[in-house]
Amino acid sequence: MKTLNLKNKIKGGVLATTLVLTSIAGQVNVANAQSVKNVVLVHGAFADGSGYKALYSVLTKKGYHVTVVQNPLTSLEDDVKATQVALDKQDGPAILVGHSWGGAVITEAGNHPKVAALVYIAAFQPDNGESALQWLQTAPPAAENGVLPPDDKGIVYYDKAKYHAGFCADISKEESDFMYASQGAFYAKGFVTPITHAAWRDKPAYALVATEDKSIAPEIQRAMYKRSNTKVTDVKGSHVIFMSQPEKVAAVVMQAAQGK
Repeated sequence: MKTLNLKNKIKGGVLATTLVLTSIAGQVNVANAQSVKNVVLVHGAFADGSGYKALYSVLTKKGYHVTVVQNPLTSLEDDVKATQVALDKQDGPAILVGHSWGGAVITEAGNHPKVAALVYIAAFQPDNGESALQWLQTAPPAAENGVLPPDDKGIVYYDKAKYHAGFCADISKEESDFMYASQGAFYAKGFVTPITHAAWRDKPAYALVATEDKSIAPEIQRAMYKRSNTKVTDVKGSHVIFMSQPEKVAAVVMQAAQGK
């Protein structure tokens, strides 16, 4: 009888311990799912941080702390440094988001210890030793594409006559004109600088393919993301889906923040 009681006590103790550990694990999982509340947004070439206003509004209303990086666009190294400065100021883990050229930037800057996951919005995603230009050249440009050769100062511009149709066809002409007027001067050397350590090799990566993109062909986006085993969401829209469909882009950012 004593032996039976002892066995029952042991079983009861094990069961109680198991329940406690399960509860703790559940609490940890919930905490982890809710822990990433910081989002750092990195813009691309032929644009500046003001284009992120709609996405910023959606995410901040959902309770996220959002920082918009203003890239100098003078080189990959300079843009990475600007992004690292923003990451240094975060009070905890962050989701690092990049659009277009910004994808190359977050691929390098994403090695920062505070980066929990990466989100690519119709963005370049080079591997070690690869440049953005290498990927841009893997498919013929669309007729609407207006990327011009570098000028005598090494700056690349987008043909103003093609900007709306080729870059941001699903926003208004008024918004397009402002976007064109507020863009930074993008130095071509950024396009040819190779990545030294691709952060997506070590951290979770998510991506949105803009299916009507005329600046980075959708097939280029798909090839990069398939190669890296990135979790992909298709969005029907132009190169600037973060402006035209911020709710859909925000949904992917929140998915990354929750580790889903």
